[in-house]
Order: sequence, then structure tokens, then C-alpha cells
Amino acid sequence: MSVLVPRERIEQTILVIRGHRVMLDTDLAKLYGVTTFNLNKAVKRNGDRFPEDFMFRLSAQETAALTFQSGISKPKGRGGRRSAPYAFTEQGVAMLSSVLRSKRAIQVNIAIMRAFVTLWEFAVGHKALATKLEQLERKVGGHDGQIRSLFDAIRQLMEPPTSKSRRIGFKA
Repeated sequence: MSVLVPRERIEQTILVIRGHRVMLDTDLAKLYGVTTFNLNKAVKRNGDRFPEDFMFRLSAQETAALTFQSGISKPKGRGGRRSAPYAFTEQGVAMLSSVLRSKRAIQVNIAIMRAFVTLWEFAVGHKALATKLEQLERKVGGHDGQIRSLFDAIRQLMEPPTSKSRRIGFKA
């Protein structure tokens, strides 16, 4: 079976907003091959399937920050969106497969779920590595300055990037 959407492309569209991993309606619409208007219309017709923990609308500040950081859309008065984007959590994305009933929607949903699982496994592995590092540091102790600096360097490498930015432009 050929890959409909590369996992890397999906992973680039997953953002962390309000402590949740989410995907924006515009990115989902592109992946599903529908317009953002039609995606949101299908969601509104099935509003009871999307409680607040499945989907939420971004605040004005969140929208402004995303517009500034990644250029998601022009401001309202300059031909951009009239309303703030919706953010779909992993459960909301899964629910979209029952609302959008095309073969492409099913295949894209499977790819998106796999990307979420990969990110979740990475996060769990990262926590396990941090725990093992702490245990090793306790065993070795802080006697040797070189070992201490090695632990500090490893911790810096494990830190997430300070700002998550998405690439802008075309991919070769």
C-alpha cells in the first residue's frame, strides 16, 4: 500500500496548544483534500460529536501568535480568515473519520493516528531516558566535575526546543 501522506508532513502540522497536541482545521483540510470551509461545516453539522476536549477554537492571542510565528493566515481585514481556527485534539481527529466519509479521509486518518502514536512513544521514551539519567547520576554522585558537565550536556540535549516553529515555503 502506498503512503498517501508522509508521516513527517503530518508530524510538522501537530502543535502543542494549551498543553494538548492538536492539529489546526486548515492543516487537516489540506490533508483530507477538502476546503477548510467544508471541513468546518461538516463538524458543525455534527457538533454533538465534538466536545471541548476533542476540539476548541483558538483565542485571539493564540491566533495572533500563530499568525506571527508561522504565517497561518492574513489578518481578517487583509483577506484572511474571518474567524479563529479550530484546533482538534487526537480524539477530535479520530472523530473526523466518522464525519468525513471518503476513502481518502479514512486513509489520512490512519496516517495521522500513527503519527500521534509515534510522538507519544517518543515522549514516553524521553521520560524513561530522563529517569535513567537521574538514577545514574545518583549512583555516580557529583564527585567528578567532568562527569557533572557530561550530565549537564545530556540534559541540554534532552530539553525541547524553546519555540516550535513550522517551516514556511515549499519542500523540494
